[in-house]
Amino acid sequence: MSKSAISSLLSSIRLTPHLPPQSWYLIAGVALSTLNKPDEIPHVFHYAMEKDAGSTETPINIARRMREALVKASAIGGLPKRARESAREVFDSTAKILYSQSINALFALKKVTPPALLDEPLTYSPTERSVELYDMPASRILQRGQSFFDQIYGKVSTRVMGQMDRSGTEDLGITARLMYGYILSNTTVLSPAESSFVLIAGLIPQDVSKFLHPTKF
Repeated sequence: MSKSAISSLLSSIRLTPHLPPQSWYLIAGVALSTLNKPDEIPHVFHYAMEKDAGSTETPINIARRMREALVKASAIGGLPKRARESAREVFDSTAKILYSQSINALFALKKVTPPALLDEPLTYSPTERSVELYDMPASRILQRGQSFFDQIYGKVSTRVMGQMDRSGTEDLGITARLMYGYILSNTTVLSPAESSFVLIAGLIPQDVSKFLHPTKF
C-alpha cells in the first residue's frame, strides 16, 4: 500500500464518528495486523504520533495502547501456526521463521518506537500482568475474565461457554477462561469499550461474522 493510500485510510478511520476517543489507531493497527501487514504498522504509529501526540495523548500512552491492542488481538488472531515454511527447512539455518500476525506487528512497532517509549522486561509494566500471574489468586483473575465474557456476550454468554465446555474436550472452555481472564479482561491500559472494538477489528478481517453480533459494550 502506498504512503498516500495508507494515509488516506488512516484519516478516514480517524474521522469515523461514534468510536471511543483515540481508538482509531487501535482499530487500524489490529485490522492491519490481522491481515498480516506488519509493514503498515509503523505508518499507523507515526500517523497517530503526528495527529494525536501532545494534543490529546502523550507519546508513551499511544505506544503502550498500540502494544496492548496488538497483545489482545493475539487472543483472537491465534498463536504461531508453524515455525518454518516446510519440514525440509528445519535443517536450513537460513529458513525464514513465520510468526503470528501479532508477533509480526509488535516487532514492526518496536523497530520504530523510541527506546524511551518501550517497556522492557523487569521494568514497569502498565498492565501488571506479571503481578497478576505470579502474585494474585487465579480465582480472582478468572472471575474477572468471566465477568468480562458475560459483558461481551450478554444473555447468550452461558450458552456460548457451555458449547465450548462440550466441544469434545473441556480444555477449550478452560482455554477461553484463561484468555479472557489474563489477557482480554485486563483493562488497565484499554477500557472495556476499547477492548471490545479491538476484538471486532480482529474478527472482521477473518470473516467470522457469527462472533460479531454479541460483541458489545
